[in-house]
Amino acid sequence: MITQQGFTIDTHGRSFTALTAKVAAVVESSAATAGLCHVFLRHTSASLLITENADPAVRRDLERFMRRIAPDGSPDYEHDAEGPDDMPGHIRSTLTSVAVSVPVADRRLLLGTWQGIYLWEHRVEAQRREVVVTVVGSDR
Repeated sequence: MITQQGFTIDTHGRSFTALTAKVAAVVESSAATAGLCHVFLRHTSASLLITENADPAVRRDLERFMRRIAPDGSPDYEHDAEGPDDMPGHIRSTLTSVAVSVPVADRRLLLGTWQGIYLWEHRVEAQRREVVVTVVGSDR
């Protein structure tokens, strides 16, 4: 069986948005007793990641790290059609990912205790992002 649902997320600019509950709801609505949940972000200047969900310092540290390796407005960038955060957003999403997959059992995500699924917005301004969740599995 295959279940697929999409949803939109309004971000608040460069930040992390927790998606675990929304993705878990799609998995729960499926009949998957065993399978895989694939989450895909339909954009090139934001990304998806699985990271620690307990200590927000982890996400702050990730942002500080990315600022060093993909700084806004660097003279090294040719592509700046949408502003000084445009190319850094593309670099960030290329270095991370626009998709994650999580095993499923008994209509439940098999994330670890401290894992959460996040959308990481790489643009400075608020954006509307589209996410597609596909659950593939057995219903027996």
